[in-house]
Amino acid sequence: MWPADIPDVMRIERQSFGMPWQESTFRALMRRPSASLLTAESDGTVVGFSVLWFAADEGELGDLAVDPEYRGRGIGGTLLARSIDEARLRGSRSLFLEVRESNDGARALYEKAGFEAVGRRPDYYSGPREDACVMRLDLQNSAR
Repeated sequence: MWPADIPDVMRIERQSFGMPWQESTFRALMRRPSASLLTAESDGTVVGFSVLWFAADEGELGDLAVDPEYRGRGIGGTLLARSIDEARLRGSRSLFLEVRESNDGARALYEKAGFEAVGRRPDYYSGPREDACVMRLDLQNSAR
């Protein structure tokens, strides 16, 4: 992700989440060596992105979104696969994420990639209020 990508990223972020991240959050993460921000493009326009950060031997997938007009085309799966590859390159043994309990599409995508539910964060989300399902991928023992 580059600074010039921010307008497209913010458009997708606002369309995808009830409580979208602020532009300043993306810009701050872009300056952190311990973070990776990836994009998917179509004809020079950002149509999806993922955000990861790393500490010790763990990674966290903090954000992944695809433009609503481009969903169902495998972009989310490709971004997820690339994010998993990035976590491995960074030496992570595990990759974690939180997802809304009701987000069946995202949960199915993560489960297909080998993530397993390992916990719950009560009232993690607002707008609407909802629990988060904590998921983990064991990067040492996953098939990929």
